[in-house]
Amino acid sequence: MALDVNSMWDYERPGLSEQRFREALAEASGDDVLVLRTQIARTFSLRGRIDEAHAELDAIEPQLAAAGAEAKVRALLERGRTLRSAKQPALARPLFMQAFERADAAGLEYLAGDALHMVALVESSLEGQVEWNRRTAQYASGAGDPAARHWEAGAWNNLGVALNEAGRHAEALAAFEQALAAHERTGKPNTVRIARWMVAHTLRLLGRTDEALARQLELEAQWQAAGETDPYVYEELAALYEARGDATRAARYRGMLEQAKR
Repeated sequence: MALDVNSMWDYERPGLSEQRFREALAEASGDDVLVLRTQIARTFSLRGRIDEAHAELDAIEPQLAAAGAEAKVRALLERGRTLRSAKQPALARPLFMQAFERADAAGLEYLAGDALHMVALVESSLEGQVEWNRRTAQYASGAGDPAARHWEAGAWNNLGVALNEAGRHAEALAAFEQALAAHERTGKPNTVRIARWMVAHTLRLLGRTDEALARQLELEAQWQAAGETDPYVYEELAALYEARGDATRAARYRGMLEQAKR
């Protein structure tokens, strides 16, 4: 993948990303044109502009037959993501499977991991989500491409969220601990802190209040040391102190939460 589209993305601002892709498109040739247009389509689907996303993908469809593996895989991924955004997960799933098979066969490990994690996201059953998130984590952890290993932490995190929503908190805790270990291997402080929050949050759901409190207080100190705040930490601390019957501290953190939201 010679064209580094990841560096052009700002997922919080898809309009800005579209602008970057169009600027790159003005000087692109060959398969790079197709790849960039798949990403423009994704900026549309992220903004709920489903018809425009499909139109962009339709426009490049005739050229894909002669294109390389990356362009074909990205077109499948973005068509699938557009269908998912349009609340059509059953139609998206086979496209993600095709994307994985093509990417895996071509040695495009990052895109293969992306496709697997999307299969997990469109699974309708909890057991399907468990299976495919585990498969994603296993694939990513064994990848030779360091970028592809990025998907391991995300898969464990998504699995933990699904299990928590199902009330299976002990299993969720194990998944979040795996996610934390994967994030710690990347060494990115913010993502590590978020992963630690997920562990602490799940400890609270399990009724392990003292452990959860100690971890959230540690996180509060870590965010402060970084010159930042995390309102979700305040929210958890308020809930934890309330569970311990400490109304004064609970009220203090609820106040800090309101202040952080302003």
